[in-house]
Amino acid sequence: MYCWSVWESFFGSMQRDVGSFPLAPALRVKLIATGFRTVDTILEFNAGELSREAGITNEEAVEVLQIVKGEAQSSSSCQIIQKRTALDLLVQEQSQGFIITFCSALDEILGGGVPVAKVTEICGAPGVGKTQLCMQLAVDVQIPECFGGVAGETVFIDTECSFQLERLMDIANACLLHCNLIAQGQQDEDHVKAMQTFTLNEILSRIYYFSCHDYVELLAQINLLPDFLANHPKVKVILIDSIAFPFRHSFEDFSLRTRLLNGFGQQLISLAHDHNLAVVLTNQMTTKIGPSESKLVPALGESWGHVSTIRLILNWKRKQRFATLYKSPSQKKATVPYEITPQGFRDAEIAEPEVDALIPASNPRKRPRVEDDEV
Repeated sequence: MYCWSVWESFFGSMQRDVGSFPLAPALRVKLIATGFRTVDTILEFNAGELSREAGITNEEAVEVLQIVKGEAQSSSSCQIIQKRTALDLLVQEQSQGFIITFCSALDEILGGGVPVAKVTEICGAPGVGKTQLCMQLAVDVQIPECFGGVAGETVFIDTECSFQLERLMDIANACLLHCNLIAQGQQDEDHVKAMQTFTLNEILSRIYYFSCHDYVELLAQINLLPDFLANHPKVKVILIDSIAFPFRHSFEDFSLRTRLLNGFGQQLISLAHDHNLAVVLTNQMTTKIGPSESKLVPALGESWGHVSTIRLILNWKRKQRFATLYKSPSQKKATVPYEITPQGFRDAEIAEPEVDALIPASNPRKRPRVEDDEV
């Protein structure tokens, strides 16, 4: 009886009238006039098809799909109430695991590595190592469990065409060498057996690569991910490099951008929680001009900063790279040095005093003012 009531709730949400959704009046009129009267008639189409059929723009179609799909899912799941204690939550939190970065100092301040089931944002200027860290995580998530890994797979969404296969192979080979040395030292049957399937070809075959050229393609890809993940349950990390690029260009309606970003952020949080995987985003930096001084801050505005559970800021000081844990629900703010080596993301040999990640701009008058990022 309980299962039937849940099914009735889901079916009822699919038959919900389009006019009951919080859409702009003009959009509702166009949708209803072209035959889109219930949720199920809309969800049969992707953004491009809905745009053509309903005579609306791609941006409006993406917004409609986000609102309709989000409310339909929430209304169908609201009847499912799961009673859990705080102890249950603690056990779940401790069992989710981490993805190591091969920089022990960074793993330490993160509490063990990049956490599963949470959204982590990596911010920094060009060339500081954001993409390098993403490729490192794409490999490290596949480390077998007997070596302390999570034995997962990777979804890599590239919006800047910065993915380098040769570099990825260097990082993968270095990881394989490291695990081989451990297996040889341990002489344990589990380690030896794991290394038989943990090979370069297997690592590359478990990284699912998607290229998105604008925010419409990115949002469409995120909408398709739940079905993809249902068919690939071993995926343990979604990497988006970067989130800022498609949303900082070709946007004239900033209120629409804000709405799309808010919906996008909620989708990422749901993906991390519902599928028990890590979502890792890279973000750019921009100059925020204040009354007394200017600072380099993550792009896309302050409201976007609430999406991520953890925020890392990578920056330079002199010739040394530093990673600052700027936001975390359980770890204190800390800064550690790191290096980008031929083997990948690694510990730095020379440590320097902690620096502030939100560094003042050296010459604010010569830097472009990017007001549109403060949405």
